[in-house]
Amino acid sequence: MDLQLTGKTALVTGSTAGIGLAIAERLAAEGAEVTISGRDQAKLDAAAEQVGKAGRVRAVLADAATAQGAATLIEAAPAVDILVNNLGIYEAKPFAEISDEDWHRFFDVNVMSGVRLARHHFPAMLARNWGRIIFIASESGLMTPGEMIHYGMTKTAQLAVARGLAEQTRGSGVTVNSVLPGPTRSEGITGFIQSVVGNKDAPEAEREAEFFDRFRPSSLIKRLIEAEEVAAMVAFLASPLAAVTNGAAIRVEGGLVPTIA
Repeated sequence: MDLQLTGKTALVTGSTAGIGLAIAERLAAEGAEVTISGRDQAKLDAAAEQVGKAGRVRAVLADAATAQGAATLIEAAPAVDILVNNLGIYEAKPFAEISDEDWHRFFDVNVMSGVRLARHHFPAMLARNWGRIIFIASESGLMTPGEMIHYGMTKTAQLAVARGLAEQTRGSGVTVNSVLPGPTRSEGITGFIQSVVGNKDAPEAEREAEFFDRFRPSSLIKRLIEAEEVAAMVAFLASPLAAVTNGAAIRVEGGLVPTIA
């Protein structure tokens, strides 16, 4: 299927590993010119080399979680057709141990990174009458996990921001959507699973099985999602073919959320 992305420009935050890297690769392979970002020069160079094998890429060293980092990205890519707000962090932490600093840090990284970039690009997209903004949220935005409430809060906030922006696109060629992956095989997921399961010394496959049995029992696929599986959905939503999908929260979570929300 031709997703008609040749000649489009895209910015993907948090794109040196995991879901972000897979999204950047897929968009580049579909013909888009992709700007990737990250805080570590070595990881950024490696990601640029990998994405470059698929298509056209530009790498920008910037921390999208800060106002200065957002300004750097805006200066490097002042106009884009597609904005994918992927940058995010997560951790398991008992609620009573989540400090004020933790709450603010998670909100800055997971929510404000996307807000700042959307604040710049959204009006320009409306003026051009075409654009795509996609927030990479999580099933945790619908079903807050007890072991990381601060993370779930930020994912729900992303859904609210995305829907509010979509309400302002009426009659235009701009769409704003959220994608809700479930637990995805990416950098850090192995350590996260090990931190919450009981048998931390078990083989990786056994730890993964325990995680789904104890913490995500409603999953229908009973496995980690691959980053490329999420990227395929994002690429479709970014394309002209997805013109009628707007203001939606698209679940790519393996059937983990048992009810329609």
